[in-house]
Amino acid sequence: MERRRLGRSEIEISAIGLGCWQFSEGFGLAGGFWEALPSETVQEIVDASLHGGINWFDTAEAYGNGRSEKALAAALTRLGRKPGDVVVATKWFPYPFRGASSIRNTIDERLACLSPFPVDLHQIHQPFAFTTIAAQANAMADLVQAGKIRTVGVSNFSEKRMRAAHAALAARGIPLVSNQMQYSLLDRRIESNGVLAAAKELGITIIAYSPLAQGLLSGKFHDDPTLIQKSVGPRKYLPNFRAKGLARSRPLIDELRKIAAAHGATASQVALNWLTHFHGDTVVAIPGATKRRHAEENVGSMGFKLSQEELNRIDELSRPFR
Repeated sequence: MERRRLGRSEIEISAIGLGCWQFSEGFGLAGGFWEALPSETVQEIVDASLHGGINWFDTAEAYGNGRSEKALAAALTRLGRKPGDVVVATKWFPYPFRGASSIRNTIDERLACLSPFPVDLHQIHQPFAFTTIAAQANAMADLVQAGKIRTVGVSNFSEKRMRAAHAALAARGIPLVSNQMQYSLLDRRIESNGVLAAAKELGITIIAYSPLAQGLLSGKFHDDPTLIQKSVGPRKYLPNFRAKGLARSRPLIDELRKIAAAHGATASQVALNWLTHFHGDTVVAIPGATKRRHAEENVGSMGFKLSQEELNRIDELSRPFR
C-alpha cells in the first residue's frame, strides 16, 4: 500500500490505517458505541489489515479505559509482530480537571497497556483540557525529549488551537505532525473552517476519523433504514441517519455506487479512495472494522485509481456537506 510521511516526521504510514475504537470491549462511554468483540475477531481484523498493507493503528486511553490498547497489543503479539514492525498511535484524554501534568503522569500507563509496543504518535484527544495548549504541548515535548514517545499530534483542534499547539512545539524544536478530525464526504467542515488549509500550510497530516460516516457511505442504511434502529449506540439519533438525512445523501450514494461499479469496487472503497487522494498526501484515514471482511474492504480501497473526472463528480455532489 502507498506510504506517506506523517507530518514533518520521519515516520512513514500507509494512506489507510486501522481505527481501533471498536476494540473498547463495550466499556465506558466511548465503548458503548460498539458491541464487545471476541479476541479472535480482533486478531482477524488486525491480521487482515496487516496483510493488506496497513502499517499503523490508532487507539486511545478513552477507548475502554485502555482496553483497546491492550487488545491491539495482544493481537499484534499473537500475530508475531514486534516493536518497530508497526506504527502505533494513541491519545491522552483530558478528563475533567486534568492538567498538563497528567500527560506526563499517565504515559507509563499508556506504555504498559501497549507493551511491548512503543507510542509512535501521542495525541491530545480533545481541546478542552483544564490547562493551556502551551502547557500541554510542552508536556508532550518533555515526553519526546525523554524518549517516551516519538511524535506529537492533536485531535479535534480548531485552526486557532492547532496553530497554537504547532507554535508551542516549534519553540521546542518539535513538529506537530497531525490533527485527527472527523472528516468524510458527509462531513467536509474542515475544508471551510480553515483547518485543512492550515494543515497544508504547516505540513500537518490530517487523520480522518469516521471516514465512512459511521457506515452511511456504504449505502446499507439507504437500502434498509430498519438497520439503523438495530444498530448499537447513539448514532441512530443523528440527523444524517434520519429519513431527511438519508434522502439528502442519496444522490451522492448513487454516484459512489456508479463509480464503484466501473472499478469493481464498493461505495465505501470509493469514498475512502477519494478522501485520501483528493487533497494530495495531506489526508490519511482510519476506518474501523468489526469483522475481517470490513478490514479487507478497507485495504481494497487503495487498489484502484479514480480519474480526475470521477474525483470532481464526487466533490461536486458532496459539497453541500462542507
